Amino acid sequence: MDRDIRSVEDVLDLLDGLFATEADRWSADGSAWWDGFYADRSKPVPFFVAKPDEHLVSYAERGLITPGRALDLGCGPGRNALHLAALGHEVDAVDLSPVAIEWATGRAREAGADVRFHRGDAFALTAAGAELGGPYDLIHDSGCFHHLPPHRRISYLALLERVLAPGGHLALTCFAAGAMGSELPDAAFYRQGGLGGGLAYTPESLRWIFSELEEVELRRMSDEPADSAHFGEPFLWTALFRRPDNR
Repeated sequence: MDRDIRSVEDVLDLLDGLFATEADRWSADGSAWWDGFYADRSKPVPFFVAKPDEHLVSYAERGLITPGRALDLGCGPGRNALHLAALGHEVDAVDLSPVAIEWATGRAREAGADVRFHRGDAFALTAAGAELGGPYDLIHDSGCFHHLPPHRRISYLALLERVLAPGGHLALTCFAAGAMGSELPDAAFYRQGGLGGGLAYTPESLRWIFSELEEVELRRMSDEPADSAHFGEPFLWTALFRRPDNR
């Protein structure tokens, strides 16, 4: 007889278990899927190319973000982490995939960039007393949030509460409803045991989820041509939120 639920984390772990093993792309056990995804570096995947997100470049050019401590969630091959380091940020970058971290580390070495890469679950790495305690002036997420099941938004918001500095920013990129990602209601994902490749969001849903933060900008990502120095796909939302100074 199992009677072992006594905390919110116990409930979150239970809900994780309602998903099929192959659907897991958010916990430490999901690293194998991402290892396979990143194994072939020659695949024509737009974000395999070593160039930063267009909105991240724009935020810096407009003075919306300034150099400080930065945490790059789901950093993949490190393209945005390297850009943040080049801007003068002190960067920690996290990914579940050892293959992605190896690729990113090699890129940083070639570029002479000082980035601290960490392999593992960002929720565990930023837990109380863990390796990445913050505070961070910028948390950047290009494509991690939309791979979380609905209940793990609780973990995501708790991460922000723990390590995002007052006055700090969250720069987020995620699937845009009507363009990419599943638009099923939250409850449906638990009935089908999968996330359909990722969740789509509307501006209203993002504003509701991050309502404790101040919205600086929320728009569709610019459609950048292949020869652009920046990455941009219009099926994504880009958002910049700021944590109030008194939080």
